[in-house]
Amino acid sequence: MKILVILLKFILIFTFTNLEANQDFELWLLEFKKTAVKNGISQKTVNDVMKDAKFLSKVIEYDRYQPEFYEDTKTYVRKRTSNDKVKKGLSLYNKEKKIINKIEEKFLVEKELLLALMGIETNYGKYLGKMDIISSLSTLSFDKRRKAFFTNELLILLKLIDQNIISKNILYGSWAGAFGNFQFMPSTIKNYALDYNKNANIELKEIEDSFASAANYINKIGWKKNQPCFYKVELKGNIPLKYLNTSAKKIKNKKKLKFFKKYLKNNQNMLLNENVITAIVTPDKDIIPGSNTLKPAYLVFSNYEKVLKWNRSLRFAIAVCTLKNKFKNEI
Repeated sequence: MKILVILLKFILIFTFTNLEANQDFELWLLEFKKTAVKNGISQKTVNDVMKDAKFLSKVIEYDRYQPEFYEDTKTYVRKRTSNDKVKKGLSLYNKEKKIINKIEEKFLVEKELLLALMGIETNYGKYLGKMDIISSLSTLSFDKRRKAFFTNELLILLKLIDQNIISKNILYGSWAGAFGNFQFMPSTIKNYALDYNKNANIELKEIEDSFASAANYINKIGWKKNQPCFYKVELKGNIPLKYLNTSAKKIKNKKKLKFFKKYLKNNQNMLLNENVITAIVTPDKDIIPGSNTLKPAYLVFSNYEKVLKWNRSLRFAIAVCTLKNKFKNEI
């Protein structure tokens, strides 16, 4: 009986909290519609697109419980770079080899990187997401944690719809509002998506447009073909902690490789120019309770930071570059 009473209390609290959130969301929605019109979006589009926007409590749950926040690097990378992942990527490549090679040549972005990004983002198009993107972005815009970012993304999406660049009827994707094979956010669609096959539609769930758009994006933000991403290293105990990057927001304390060599065990042999600029990241240090301060550790380079621009997660960038390297050994 005691357990039943506790359970009923929990249900009542959850129901009341959810009801309150929905009421607040409706007030937010009224204000957001006014903001959208002030930003030059037609009243017709605002009314048409936002009329079915709902508060999605699941989206808040997903936002608070992302793998980047709780999985150690070894677990995170292992799950996303498995032999099965490589096998599926090779199968897609063999099927679409002609167009993928053509895109690699045009945009100077390795096919292995594109396969790695698609594999980790959507398992090669198998997990594109089924959430209503308008409601997802609205929920996150209403939420306080990253309100400004998601409000801007929602406004951009409404503008794309208003300009007939995107149809509102196809907008189903991830809980965070990302769309297509490579999970583009609205701002990324606006700035980098391409109608590569020239059929008057940007189709980010199709191979041609999605691969070309991803290649255009990673090229425009500065990726350098055939340059290193990271090296896993072992650090000596005398390295000053200020050289350990634990946040993906900004990589700090970059130095020439020859500077860091004195802090590396066994003076690991890397076929790199000693004057190349690098930095050290220790992804577990500030996230995993009880983790070793110096392990795992990675020397990271310019290309690694370009992957961080794609997704601000130290683990994500390591996983992408790891999977890219695995493809390099197979293709």
